[in-house]
Amino acid sequence: MLLDIFDPKAPPRAIGIDLGTTNSIVAVVTDERPQALLTCDGGALLPSVVHFGDHGSVLVGRAAEAHLEREPERTIASVKRFMGRSYADHMTDSLRRVRFVPPSDADANRTLRFDLGDRSVTPVEVSAEILRSLKTSARDQLTHVGGAVITVPAYFDDAQRQATKDAARLAGLDVLRLLNEPTAAAVAYGLERRADGLFAVYDLGGGTFDITVLELQAGVFQVKSTGGDSQLGGDDIDRLLARDLLSAQGFAADEDVPPPVASLALGAARRIKHGLTDAQLVESVLPKRGGGEVTVTLDRARLAELCTPLLERTGQACRRALRDAEVQAADLHGVILVGGSTRMPAVREYVERLFGRAPLSDLDPELVVAYGAALSAAALSGQGDDVLLLDVLPLSLGVETMGGGVDKILPRNTTIPAGARSTFTTYADNQTGFELHVVQGERELAKDCRSLARFTLKGIPAMPAGLARLEVHFDVDENGLLTVRARETTTGREQVVEVRPSYGLSEDMIEDMLIDALEHGETDLEERRRADAVVEANRVLAATLKSLGSDADLLEPDERERILQAVTALQAALAEGVSASLIQSRMETLDLATADWAGRRMNRAIFGALSGHGVSEIERNVEGARGVESHVEEHEANRARRAGP
Repeated sequence: MLLDIFDPKAPPRAIGIDLGTTNSIVAVVTDERPQALLTCDGGALLPSVVHFGDHGSVLVGRAAEAHLEREPERTIASVKRFMGRSYADHMTDSLRRVRFVPPSDADANRTLRFDLGDRSVTPVEVSAEILRSLKTSARDQLTHVGGAVITVPAYFDDAQRQATKDAARLAGLDVLRLLNEPTAAAVAYGLERRADGLFAVYDLGGGTFDITVLELQAGVFQVKSTGGDSQLGGDDIDRLLARDLLSAQGFAADEDVPPPVASLALGAARRIKHGLTDAQLVESVLPKRGGGEVTVTLDRARLAELCTPLLERTGQACRRALRDAEVQAADLHGVILVGGSTRMPAVREYVERLFGRAPLSDLDPELVVAYGAALSAAALSGQGDDVLLLDVLPLSLGVETMGGGVDKILPRNTTIPAGARSTFTTYADNQTGFELHVVQGERELAKDCRSLARFTLKGIPAMPAGLARLEVHFDVDENGLLTVRARETTTGREQVVEVRPSYGLSEDMIEDMLIDALEHGETDLEERRRADAVVEANRVLAATLKSLGSDADLLEPDERERILQAVTALQAALAEGVSASLIQSRMETLDLATADWAGRRMNRAIFGALSGHGVSEIERNVEGARGVESHVEEHEANRARRAGP
């Protein structure tokens, strides 16, 4: 059914797209209400499956789905799970029906490519085909398609978001915004019911899980915390069930199942899972080892048993999100279900036990995200109610400092869009460049966080250590994409980098980041303190040894020996890998040993600066010295935050 009478002069209509792992949906607001448009399959749901045929032909949706069992090597399903990921971190599973182009060692951190036999494609290109089909369907019904809001999992990292945006651009879509799926669901729910309050959005889709705690108040949607797993969803339930079915037919758990058998088993598992939503017992036909077929029977209890470990993983993320939001489950006004996998009785029962209340399900969990995207698109294009969306960062963003520590410029759960800056200085004399290493994560050391980008700001004039000033600005836009700007204040030299890594997070990296940050908090802090102490100790040693060469004539007879003993003790502490407190103690000993000598050196410097100058000139120099003194005080306050050469 067409929503508009065909009119070549009709204004463009903004659309909302839920680019899902299993199914994708396009929706639009008409008469102030969201409505799903028909896809090329004739329904609201377009299976997110693409088949690449001979001579460049491409099929999308159910037509492509029909090739899954016949030509699994040329048919890509669940491509969303591979968006923004590299060869180094993709999952291996003998039931996966896709093949990858073998990478070279140099390509380990490059984007995955699917091997189709006569050619290869990236996940971005596959997703672009799905988006192109949705755009064509929308254009057929709306005449002119305007901008689009496309939803992504809340826990998609920068690479995955950028890959989604690239796919949309490749499909010819103007992206108004990338919107987190749980926030989109809350928009649909809040505007539909005009409800205010504190809500949890439990979003279990085909390939991702998100949990978001947010507050709806007077049209403002503010995310309090977010969590989840970008590699957990209904697909994993399908594989567990398929493995269980094959095991009953004599296939070993770690056996590399032939692709035709794997395809049939996964198809049967999916049909059984869907059937058990309404029935207590379901039968299906399965391939038998050695050939032939067998009829298998499965009940809800067995499916619930298989799902329990996966559901417990969602529970861990939910409890952590509640802690981050500083609320209890009892404080919630409701729990919103999102995603086709939440139709399963086992999921709904688990959510009710977890939160102590029956979840809200009056909106279709498979359509609610697309509805929210459509409402947001209408608002952003001036065609609907004005909506203020305040999302948050899932993980902290920062830069590596000298010694390997991390200065967190934007902490996790910071409301976006957001910007912040931090100031750094040079570590070594005559340092003419700053190397910036941008990282993401909760650990105290850069080596334990995820690397996002590296770049160098060059051309800094040679100055003594601590005099140059580098301002680093982090800006995260409403899509969650990061831009880093570095500027040296004395020269005005500046460099701007859009952080665009070529790969995304590995399967459990995000959850591991948060768990590791909690488990290793104390040891991380000690290691960070030691790293900073080592940097400062090396600076003090270098300055002391340099002065021993230039001002040795000012030493008293016994001072050199005391200073050299303190230097040797500090060098030994660094070589032995002792604690930060011991390094600090030996630096203080060296400071005491050099205190009187340092005073005599300063007197010589002042006398030399004043000799041969008139009173008025000295007054001008004193005023200048005050500025230098202020600069030195700032240097001392920031000396632990030094950028590497």
